[in-house]
Amino acid sequence: MRPTISFSPLSLCYGIFGVLLVTYIGLIAVVMSYAALTVEFSQSVKNDEAAVATLEGQYLAGVAQVAGTNFVAEGYAKPVATIFVRAESATALR
Repeated sequence: MRPTISFSPLSLCYGIFGVLLVTYIGLIAVVMSYAALTVEFSQSVKNDEAAVATLEGQYLAGVAQVAGTNFVAEGYAKPVATIFVRAESATALR
């Protein structure tokens, strides 16, 4: 005697439902991971922008200090001679 395989449309529907349910849960997990990474990246960009703004403020404060300095009062004098450098390289490696 050969055993017969019982095939019913109900078991097929249960199988399809199970596969679709697992796929749906997997897609939800992927979307949630993507959203979490997007939020994390956005926060990282904001932090980097804040760091750049801080450095830019320090740079501008330094430039303002140098631009407002009276170099004669600091003891500096104007150069006595001006020397120009050749435009072409004087070395053998050109």
